[in-house]
Amino acid sequence: MRAIRRVVLGGDEGEFSLSTFDGSTAELADVLGELATVAMFGPGQRLVVVEGADEFVSRYRAELEDYVAQPTGRGVLVLDVKAFPGNTRLYKAVVAEGLAIDCKCPAAAGVVRWLGSWAVQAHRVQVSQAAAEMLVEMIGSELGLLDQELAKLALLTGAGQKITPEMVGQLAGGWRARTAWDLLDAVLAGQTRQAITQLDRLLAAGESPVGILAQVSASLRRLAAATRLVRQAETAGRRITLRAALEGAGVPSFTLRKAEEQLRHLGRQRGGQLYRWLLEADLGLKGASALPPRLILERLILRLAAPPPVAAGMRPAASGQGPGQGGEGSGAGVGRLPARRRV
Repeated sequence: MRAIRRVVLGGDEGEFSLSTFDGSTAELADVLGELATVAMFGPGQRLVVVEGADEFVSRYRAELEDYVAQPTGRGVLVLDVKAFPGNTRLYKAVVAEGLAIDCKCPAAAGVVRWLGSWAVQAHRVQVSQAAAEMLVEMIGSELGLLDQELAKLALLTGAGQKITPEMVGQLAGGWRARTAWDLLDAVLAGQTRQAITQLDRLLAAGESPVGILAQVSASLRRLAAATRLVRQAETAGRRITLRAALEGAGVPSFTLRKAEEQLRHLGRQRGGQLYRWLLEADLGLKGASALPPRLILERLILRLAAPPPVAAGMRPAASGQGPGQGGEGSGAGVGRLPARRRV
């Protein structure tokens, strides 16, 4: 909207040629009247914006189609709508005669590319591919929040410098986001006490249990997907490395090494149950369980943080092997029977 106002209205005097309407109450005659009015100042164009224009478009769809085909006056009409289906005649007319701007947030890969160009354009710094991926992983795809983090990192880095993953890990994100990351790292490193401590901090600060689960679920689902890829490869008689499985599950490159260690800690059996445990916790937090939300989260933490069982002779997976290849739940991991039984 700022770019449109700058192009259509020019300098400060052009603000006199701006009219804004509420789409729920605007009348077409008033909007068209403003468009036909000659601007008193500025470049001679009128800019008429209908905010929340979905209802306005529904009421005057046929008339708007006629206006797009043969506009009157020199004014520019902007319809700010939440939905603009591409199969309507109005959409096709706007594409042919005007401009349809899609303001939806791009997918994660597109956001990463945008971060690289936006850092240079708006903040005069560079951001590495790994650092951009880490920012999206930590903050999410909300462009406004990402821009704020870039601005903060740019101030600390200095013009012309490069933002690195190390800087993102140390400086980016609110303390809640970092605490949720610390919680997940502690869980998948088997540090139960530290994980419970991080959970305490988040709950004491007012973070909702559903929100905490959402923050850690994305990484856990990738580990579950990697386990499934390993099992599918074995069923098909193929061998797949743990790194390849994690890459296939969408694990970012800057966390691959840590993800390998985390999946080895989980092992085949627990990796295969991750989807079910996450679904169970999600449903429980949303009313399907009589347990308090805190206990639901603590139960998930204990399931994931506990060390793999060794009583049955389970061995941890060797480097480069898939989850459970010589690890938890693998027949190849059963050790030799002792020479004598111990009671």
